Amino acid sequence: MLKLDNLSKRYGNHGALRNLSLKVEEGSAFALIGANGAGKTTTIKLLMNILQPDAGSAQVFGVDSRNLTIHELARIGYVSENQKLPAALSLAEYLAYLRPFYPTWDHDLERKVVAMLRLPVDRKISQLSHGNRMKAALACALCYHPELLILDEPFNGLDPLIRDEFMEGVLHEAGQMTLFISTHDLSDIETFATDVAFLSEGRLLFQESMESLMQRHRAVNITLDDDVLPETLPSSWINRRQSGSVLSFIDSHFSEKQLHRDIEILGLSHRHLEVEPIGLRSVFTATARATSAEAYEEVEIGSSHLS
Repeated sequence: MLKLDNLSKRYGNHGALRNLSLKVEEGSAFALIGANGAGKTTTIKLLMNILQPDAGSAQVFGVDSRNLTIHELARIGYVSENQKLPAALSLAEYLAYLRPFYPTWDHDLERKVVAMLRLPVDRKISQLSHGNRMKAALACALCYHPELLILDEPFNGLDPLIRDEFMEGVLHEAGQMTLFISTHDLSDIETFATDVAFLSEGRLLFQESMESLMQRHRAVNITLDDDVLPETLPSSWINRRQSGSVLSFIDSHFSEKQLHRDIEILGLSHRHLEVEPIGLRSVFTATARATSAEAYEEVEIGSSHLS
């Protein structure tokens, strides 16, 4: 469905995207996460041929993004944080304007989505709140049954209720559609995303299934008999903190057997060991703190257990 191969983009001396390679399978719900400025919007603009890459390539439906035609674009729904809609038109007028451009436009779905998102169709778009403009853009993108729905930072500026309504609309009508969403707001992402990729300062830290990502991360607390630690600890023990005799960390390549083996090799005498699953936000925060821009090419997350 989507394939990025060593995609790079610079703005002057700033490397906004650096050799990004990704593959998004048909039917997946793929989340591209990262802080503001990580390169998420640049990635999407390159996919949509809004920007041109300096190196590498991006393919959509097997077509180079620089060669997308009306045929491919008609199969893509695109909603961005700063999407421009015609302010002078009402939503009803804008929907009427769009219908002839899409042979697959579904009038019944249009009525259903407008009602579900509680959109005031007779009000001019210029009079809509930011949340309602985002929902209006989503309604327009859904009504022609796109095979691929691309959402670029859709949650920015939305209050929790509007955000929930927005995602309810997406998920309710997703069907067999492939979803590609970029966001730094991790609320609820792990409840629907099948795959996740983490960008930081234009570089890819990891891409994997959500299930695998959550399985390999655990929060660990060890109550030690002695508060003196060895000089070297496994680098998969990230976001380490010590308070007295309690050592806390995120194990980024967790297995119960390996954890006990590492503790034994290190000679960590302890009286209590606690292991708990963590959420995506904690994974994101721990990974961001553990990885610096200078160390990206040297760190291989999850391959650093003691031998």
